Amino acid sequence: MRQRCDRFLSSKRPESARALLTEVAESLPDDELPDRYGEGGAVTALEERVAALLGHEAAVVMPTGTMAQQAAVRVWCDRRGLPAIAFHPTSHLELHEERAYAHLHGLRAALVGDAGRPLRFEDLDALAEPVAALVLELPQRELGGVLPEWSELVAQTEWARARGVALHLDGARLWECGPYYGRPYDEVARLFGTVYVSFYKGLGGLAGCALAGPADVVAEARLWQTRHGGKLFQIFPVAASAALALDRVLPRMAELLAHARAVAAAVREVPGVEVVPDPPQTPLFHVHARLGDDRAVAAQAALAVAEETGIWFGGIWGTDTFVQVGPGVQKLELTIGEPALEVTPEEARALFARLVERCAAF
Repeated sequence: MRQRCDRFLSSKRPESARALLTEVAESLPDDELPDRYGEGGAVTALEERVAALLGHEAAVVMPTGTMAQQAAVRVWCDRRGLPAIAFHPTSHLELHEERAYAHLHGLRAALVGDAGRPLRFEDLDALAEPVAALVLELPQRELGGVLPEWSELVAQTEWARARGVALHLDGARLWECGPYYGRPYDEVARLFGTVYVSFYKGLGGLAGCALAGPADVVAEARLWQTRHGGKLFQIFPVAASAALALDRVLPRMAELLAHARAVAAAVREVPGVEVVPDPPQTPLFHVHARLGDDRAVAAQAALAVAEETGIWFGGIWGTDTFVQVGPGVQKLELTIGEPALEVTPEEARALFARLVERCAAF
């Protein structure tokens, strides 16, 4: 059904594998050689570009964010001689990395704050256990792409520095935070000792990520990349795709946030629909809609609406255990990318109105 749609309110427009690879190939100079185990060509150029964008000494391209984050926290824990790291209960490390920090590295987590709300300074102040590193996520994806205010973010990072706690940023979607803070990316990133950024989340590249930080820390992270089995013989297609995405999408983030807010303002007018957060702080936000308790029914209704309109508007989630949205309420995540600019706020409102009506009929 997604492939049959011609417009997309959420996520990327589907493209053939041939088209994606052709775009990457055409972006490369005729005489450029591929990297060799991550050295040279498009990979080295991308590492230098990301380090400069984030205001850090060095960066390393890795195939996955899970690998990058494990490398970062392991280096910080080794340097401080403590096997404990602190992060919010909805952290990617806890929910989506199969607790690799424990199984692969023997580290333990100190969960900080309430899973149903963003991390606060007072949560950190209540942390009694000594930790080697604090991991913050910008934005907090599981809570709808919410961001702390700048003064709160600075206070949280100062709390860590004052206690000799290393700071790592899960910035998978850091690119989407720039318009909200109105600050260059390096000003945000320099608050942290290490920063992970994704090349496909928010940007739409093929895959991969980068870890930036001090040169000696990045050098150690490269060792852990090898130990994790992540030092690929050649990774230049990922790097070239990331460079294209940075060129194309990064300058449009403010436009995407403005459209996300316009869509959210229209969608919230539908009875039984709530936007989280309201207004959105990034181009990623959640919609809580009264679609009943049966996720399968909601999913079928969504497919029917997509078939009727030719507009794809994201996947249906079940009631989330980390954000209490109430009985009969399903959560959808919208990521407003370039394709969403073709869908007007009025059309988005009509989509959700039709979806709610269809589910109510069951």
